[in-house]
Amino acid sequence: MNALVTGAAGFIGSHLAERLLAEGATVVGLDCFTDHYARELKEANVAALRARRGFRFVETAVQAADWPALLAGTTHVFHLAARAGVHGSWGRDFGAYTACNVEATQVLLEACRSAALERIVYASSSSVYGAAGELPLREDARLQPVSPYGVTKLAAEHLCHLYWAGYGLPAVSLRYFTVYGPRQRPDMAFHRFLMAVLAGTPVALYGDGGQTRDFTHVDDAVAATVSAGLRGEPGSVYNIGGGARVSLNDVLALVARCTGREPVVRREAARKGDMRDTWADTSRARRELRFAPSVTLEQGIETEYEWLSGAMGRDGSAAG
Repeated sequence: MNALVTGAAGFIGSHLAERLLAEGATVVGLDCFTDHYARELKEANVAALRARRGFRFVETAVQAADWPALLAGTTHVFHLAARAGVHGSWGRDFGAYTACNVEATQVLLEACRSAALERIVYASSSSVYGAAGELPLREDARLQPVSPYGVTKLAAEHLCHLYWAGYGLPAVSLRYFTVYGPRQRPDMAFHRFLMAVLAGTPVALYGDGGQTRDFTHVDDAVAATVSAGLRGEPGSVYNIGGGARVSLNDVLALVARCTGREPVVRREAARKGDMRDTWADTSRARRELRFAPSVTLEQGIETEYEWLSGAMGRDGSAAG
């Protein structure tokens, strides 16, 4: 496999690049270091990759990339570059989301028309479901996002399907459900909870804590992504979830058990754009991608806690 990974300096993208290299692929990693969170955190994500044989890093935006050169000899494209985060997508920053999530995806798909690719794997989100209704969420549910971010991720999914239907591009979309683990973005819940425990400071919990999520460890998300590149049916969409529906109150109890420290919780009003519940029906991914999550939530929280503890020990400050 000669793979190109967009968003390679990000949370999931850096893990994916490492897994592909470990499995014998050559990898070109592309990232433009958007200002969504600190560049030094992303540089740390990609630092070890830069020294790996078989890896080449290209700093550029998708819209500015030299695609004929980048795609020459490429067999697989994994498109993880995006503007992430539900809450920042409202208001005046919406243009950044449409540029990174919709426009960039169209530019990439258009460039891929002239390449002989085996698969294009697009990283979508459970945010496309919104208030979809019946749980667990199936890929054929009615999609009604409740955030502008979800709208842009769904628009990019539609573009992938459009280029498959119109040009035969072998595009596959994966709807990730709340991915967590080492290198998680600093604005995400587990990172915030664990950092608050390490620093001995209060953590904000938005809503009553009864809202539930299907949490997916990054190792399982990456395994599913690699499998989609090998086995995913072009034109298809797959849910990728961790297999359990857990409330945030229960997560905080698990954080206390894994760390031996009780989080100090400051309860705040619920925020617009947050889904009340998510839970993935992963039967299609299990059947077609041979996907089977292997990391329990408790194990996963421990891996993220160990990583954050190590990061603080190295630089003497709180990561993020």
